[in-house]
Amino acid sequence: MDSRSGKNKNIQILDRPLSRGKSDVSLSCFAFLFSEYVQYCTNRVMTIPDLQNKLAKIGNDVGFHLVEILNYREKNPKRENKLINTLLFVKGTVWKSLFGKEADKLERADDDEKTYLIIENEPLVNRFISVPKDKSSLNCAAFMGGIVESLLNHTGFPCKVTAHWHKGSTLLIKFEDSVMQQEKKNM
Repeated sequence: MDSRSGKNKNIQILDRPLSRGKSDVSLSCFAFLFSEYVQYCTNRVMTIPDLQNKLAKIGNDVGFHLVEILNYREKNPKRENKLINTLLFVKGTVWKSLFGKEADKLERADDDEKTYLIIENEPLVNRFISVPKDKSSLNCAAFMGGIVESLLNHTGFPCKVTAHWHKGSTLLIKFEDSVMQQEKKNM
């Protein structure tokens, strides 16, 4: 209790509304915790692909819960059934809520209509990770790929997302044929 105002300073986190748009986690705290998680996973795997799979798996868990929270926060929630609008939502709203800014680019692959790219020049998840020389191919953006894959899968756009080093970090989103067939029906 605050002796001057008589108010209880210990507000429980469960008492706060979900609709708050501001992030309660500082950048340094996120960087430290994510770095520790990467280090923890590194000590329990043998190969870089295994490590990236572990990062993608935790990203999948985050993405699943993020769908629920973002739908709850929307004032007029409606399920989007157009692929491009959903991808723009991921590039904008989702990225802002997670990383404080929009993703740098969203592109469709020239040679394949069911492949899209989300490009992040300098992703937050790679900025504070010191990668040893023997693991130089590690791209911690696999965590972000797991988030995007889970979010898209749970909103009705089944896909597989992988992280690659290209123009910074690129999330390669490859949609299933059923998504493209549904898109053609919606036109």
